[in-house]
Amino acid sequence: MNLHNLTPAKGSTKNRKRIARGQGSGRGGTSTRGHKGQKSRSGYSKKVGFEGGQMPLQRRVPKFGFKNINRVEYKAINLDIIQELIDRKKITEINHEVLMANGLVSRNELVKILGRGELKAKIDVTAHKFSTTAKAAIEDKGGNCTEI
Repeated sequence: MNLHNLTPAKGSTKNRKRIARGQGSGRGGTSTRGHKGQKSRSGYSKKVGFEGGQMPLQRRVPKFGFKNINRVEYKAINLDIIQELIDRKKITEINHEVLMANGLVSRNELVKILGRGELKAKIDVTAHKFSTTAKAAIEDKGGNCTEI
């Protein structure tokens, strides 16, 4: 057996249908395209969403609202999550690196500390934003809030 006499297994390959090669092929004449009309012409391609001239769905459905391109998205971290970190890991300072190490935020996310839950320990927190309730709760326990 050599490269020049290798062949595919019997029945594993099929010849493709060669249309528009004369009447004797059984696929000549209109070449499986039917008679006349837009779809029979060469170069025909239907636009995405075209519904035969009927008003397309994307134009029938009303549009509303907008996406503010200047919106700043923050990853919310609540006080109960911070307290859980303190209990589990015995942490005395919360910053972006600590939150990343514990899988709470990714590298480029902005962090906002929110006031849900109760804080029981003194802790220094560094974040991009603080809610007023979170800031008050942290400072009541003797901790510091530092905005980046």
